[in-house]
Amino acid sequence: MLGALLVGLITDSENASDVVGGIIVMSLPVALGVSIRLRNTVEVQRLDQAKLHEREQLARDLHDTVAHHVSGIAIQAQAGRFLASTGSLDGAAAALAVIEEEASRALDEMRSMIGLLRAGDRSPEMAPQRGITDIERLASGIRPDGPRIHVELSGDLDRLRPAVEAAVYRMAQESITNVVRHARHATQVDVRVCGDADTVRLTVCDDGHPSPIGSNGAGFGLVGMKERATLLGGTLAAGPSPNRGWIVEAVIPRFGTTS
Repeated sequence: MLGALLVGLITDSENASDVVGGIIVMSLPVALGVSIRLRNTVEVQRLDQAKLHEREQLARDLHDTVAHHVSGIAIQAQAGRFLASTGSLDGAAAALAVIEEEASRALDEMRSMIGLLRAGDRSPEMAPQRGITDIERLASGIRPDGPRIHVELSGDLDRLRPAVEAAVYRMAQESITNVVRHARHATQVDVRVCGDADTVRLTVCDDGHPSPIGSNGAGFGLVGMKERATLLGGTLAAGPSPNRGWIVEAVIPRFGTTS
């Protein structure tokens, strides 16, 4: 097509304006197509970065978990050696039992997330790992004119995997942040965490009106939450509530990934 236009421009100079106009008209859809492709490429890259960031957070959580268990093993091993040297065999046997339990927990955590490899920064954050009981403290970080945060913990929430506790806390934190940033006229946020024999369920809902930015499904915080839930074998769904506001529901298995 470009060749035909150029030939027409050379052989019929009287209609040069028509040829130039044709080139401009033809260039418009080309430019539009290129811009759409570039936009899609940038969007995919940003989504990949959001997923990678969540994987890095999981890797840091794994580091904290393993470091905690290994520290406990080292302390119990020292105590066991001391008790054995003093002739206290019962005390040494108790220390060995604790070592066995801590080692089993550390192995379970490593196996559940062994596929996560953290790229880039290799120095993990050494901040204490947050858990479900820390969710209630999230209300203290909300500005005075912000929505009230109501947290309800129920069911069996004892002896959860540290990775599960960290995931529930991170998802609750991100959901509350999204409400504060995007929900219009929200006055209250309800956070419910319920545990049963197999799963832990997190539900976060508010009474505001979702803004166009927060309700288009393109939020990268939501992408990160879905990535974290999926990597732990769970599910996450988010969308407008049937009554009013926005609702986030996540279900995470207690002991391992679902099939």
